[in-house]
Amino acid sequence: MRHTPELSTARWRRSSYSNVNGGECVEITEDFPDIVPIRDSKNPTGPALIVPAASWTTFLATLKA
Repeated sequence: MRHTPELSTARWRRSSYSNVNGGECVEITEDFPDIVPIRDSKNPTGPALIVPAASWTTFLATLKA
């Protein structure tokens, strides 16, 4: 069974590419060693997408390439 992490005390940071006018705002938290929770900053109490840290690293490397 998968465990959903407690995110209420997570320290979220907004993407440097997010729109300053309040649109397209993505936040992540790096408080967890094996996963990267991702959420929409316009809906902080909404659901978070949880991805494995290795997959997140691969995703970012692909974007940079």
